Amino acid sequence: MKIQNAIETKLNDAFDSRLLQVENESHKHSVPPNSETHFKVTLVSPEFEGQMKVRRHQAIYKVLAEELEGGVHALALHLYSPAEWEASGQAVPESPNCMGGSKKDPVMAARIARGEG
Repeated sequence: MKIQNAIETKLNDAFDSRLLQVENESHKHSVPPNSETHFKVTLVSPEFEGQMKVRRHQAIYKVLAEELEGGVHALALHLYSPAEWEASGQAVPESPNCMGGSKKDPVMAARIARGEG
């Protein structure tokens, strides 16, 4: 939970968050148990009002640059202004299922099973 905690702390410090959810979705992917490589972030902040999605994503990438250069492989971002969040019905989209990746490669599957991912 070290990386997840860092993501939560950095985003809380950087944004006036009305809602922040950071979910570790690594267990849904071809990684060793207890990995912290795939995350879904839902963030509601007035700072996103009037911003295009690209600018919002860039702001998150800047704050989480260290994590993205390190062990984080995937980051699903769901970023809303408070008005957008209210209009959305306050439902976070489900992440798609892993398409298999290295699970289909017998050599990689064996490495993952041994925790060598």
